[in-house]
Amino acid sequence: MPTDSFFRRAHSRASEARQAAREFHAGVIQPDMALVIFFCSSAYDLAALADELKCLFGDVLLVGCTTAGEIGPGGYCGHSLSGVSFSSTVCVAAVDRYPQLQNFNMAQGQAFAKGLVDRLGGRSPTVSSANTFALLLIDGLSVREEPVVYTLQSVLGNIPLCGGSAGDDLKFVSTWIFHDGAFHNDSALLVLISTPLPFRIFKTQHFISENERLVVTEADATHRIVKEINGLPAAGEYARVLGVAVEDLTPERFAETPIVVVIDGTDYVRSIQKANPDGSLTFYCAIEEGLVLRVARGVDILANLQQAFEHVQEEIGPLQLCIGCDCILRNLELVRKQLTGKTGELFDHHNTIGFSTYGEQYGGVHVNQTFTGIAIGTPLGKIDD
Repeated sequence: MPTDSFFRRAHSRASEARQAAREFHAGVIQPDMALVIFFCSSAYDLAALADELKCLFGDVLLVGCTTAGEIGPGGYCGHSLSGVSFSSTVCVAAVDRYPQLQNFNMAQGQAFAKGLVDRLGGRSPTVSSANTFALLLIDGLSVREEPVVYTLQSVLGNIPLCGGSAGDDLKFVSTWIFHDGAFHNDSALLVLISTPLPFRIFKTQHFISENERLVVTEADATHRIVKEINGLPAAGEYARVLGVAVEDLTPERFAETPIVVVIDGTDYVRSIQKANPDGSLTFYCAIEEGLVLRVARGVDILANLQQAFEHVQEEIGPLQLCIGCDCILRNLELVRKQLTGKTGELFDHHNTIGFSTYGEQYGGVHVNQTFTGIAIGTPLGKIDD
């Protein structure tokens, strides 16, 4: 169903790729589309999905990624396809893909971002933080989010950036970015959108850190693996603080009690992906020796999210659209607490589309276990044609 004449959201639960693409296209199609963004399960036949989407949308600028769950008018879903179309009356967009993330370097990343800003500037009279924001979709298994988001934001300056790391339904095998009619891995996609509508980039998390200190005494920073905490096997020491056995360290447990780093009085979540057979812990985010960590406990996740939406709405009016990047660990917590239905209703009330991620980007920082969003509100006056 259309949320507004400017944005049309759709959500298909069809299990067959081509049927899902057709249902999605029927839901978002509108005259003069400037951009279409979609999020899809990795369980689809991606070659068939890409082919059908390319046939249906033709020359329309179409981007997307695979997920660990989808958010749309149908709520929280798995094995589905959700997304939104943008009317050219309120949107000018420029998109580019950075390939071969394993070879990413700062100079090339800066040139990439600058080239995209220049391209948008050639189509929009002004490009500034007042009218332009950036969306980043990146291979969630690349382990390159930190240098990429830092570099891109350094070029964008005050233009706000928000994004998410693509998923593959917790298989941790391959995650994919869609651009130029095909799915690609080891890639990052940067979308710049200029609009006269009011917007805000925001994030929220629902954790409070405890007092006991956990010092990383041995780590493989390149692969985000912590081998020792307090001089002991990392998984065992983490389990000790939680008061559980190592065998009980499940994704649901990691979702409930993540690790945080306290910087200048602010908690930054460093979520655990898995406990390894050798007693180490693999993280979703950067980790290094010498960091002082603390276990965090959650507060009411649904109330926290509702407050975040209320604060944004107070600033920019009722939301016509929110593009949301929601950590997969939040999804797992909501499933365990049987809150996915109520959360889906809250998302739909605020016209949210998005996906469950393997990590989130906010400004120049890669974070975990947060909800990051791009909210587009309602203007006070009529928009001139």
